[in-house]
Amino acid sequence: MELSEVQRIVRDTYGEHDRARGVDATFGWFVEEVGELSRAIRRQGHEERVEEFTDVLAWLVTLADLCGIDLDEAMTQRYGQGCPSCGSSPCRCGELDPARP
Repeated sequence: MELSEVQRIVRDTYGEHDRARGVDATFGWFVEEVGELSRAIRRQGHEERVEEFTDVLAWLVTLADLCGIDLDEAMTQRYGQGCPSCGSSPCRCGELDPARP
């Protein structure tokens, strides 16, 4: 499934509620889901992690949609040619600058 399809499905399913809630409240829900993902990574099993990763992605695409961001387009523009900093794939930033992780 492409990001644009994920974004469309989430918009079709929740868009009316998301627009009524607005960006600020939606961001709060997103942050809460990131916290749940953190707990799942540290303390839970695979199934819980899958659930939380998909929840975080759904809230992220909701925020992008509310802000007028097409994630397919944005990712292609920013990462389509490799690392945005060094232009390589795989990234060579660590080789070029030993201070970078």
